[in-house]
Amino acid sequence: MTIYSLRIEGKIVNGFFKSRLNRFSALVKLRGEEFRCFLPNPGRLKELLIPDAEVFLREIKGRVRTTNYDIIAIKHGNVLVFIDSRMPNRLLLEAFKMRKIKEFSMYDEVKPEFKFGHSKFDFFLTNKIGRCIIEAKSCTLVKNGKALFPDAPTERGRRHVLELIKAKEEGYRTCILFLIQRPDANSFSPNDELDPKFGEALRKALNHGVEIHAYRSHFDGKSIKLLDKAELIIK
Repeated sequence: MTIYSLRIEGKIVNGFFKSRLNRFSALVKLRGEEFRCFLPNPGRLKELLIPDAEVFLREIKGRVRTTNYDIIAIKHGNVLVFIDSRMPNRLLLEAFKMRKIKEFSMYDEVKPEFKFGHSKFDFFLTNKIGRCIIEAKSCTLVKNGKALFPDAPTERGRRHVLELIKAKEEGYRTCILFLIQRPDANSFSPNDELDPKFGEALRKALNHGVEIHAYRSHFDGKSIKLLDKAELIIK
């Protein structure tokens, strides 16, 4: 079931991944030539960035920048994985504004970014009777049908989770929303093997009343679609 769909602007072309140059750039073969492309995702992505994997590029022209293409998705087996980490917040912002996500459809006003304590959170939703802070996390790692976050240790992510506990204690509704950027996950769990401290913080937050939601999404080559919820497995 599609909850909301956001079309990707610009021309989309296909190429083949060759190598990662640094956190934010990679070499891609396109029409027989190799191009340096912007990689809008600082995550490790080691299970996805495999030489000769098919990638989807958004062509960028007419701007002052060092690359002409953004890598927005990669084919992993038969699954298209959307890896542009900027897009989930755009998708969620529009879905919140259009009241498409039922858990948050009661809010009248939606603002991107909200500072609480020592952290900035992704969304602040309000109505006449309540205030809601939402931190969104994008997830690309799936093993045996289970989405896992993070794919690299994240002290910043752990700090966000603990800060939400404080906000909850001060009367805010607080939520962590994991957007799984692929459709092949049936469930979601913290990646305890890779970052046990994040998993510990997430369980603590859940026990203190912080809500946790996980939604799947799907990139069809032209649009990114917000799909249904994945089962939470947080023991």
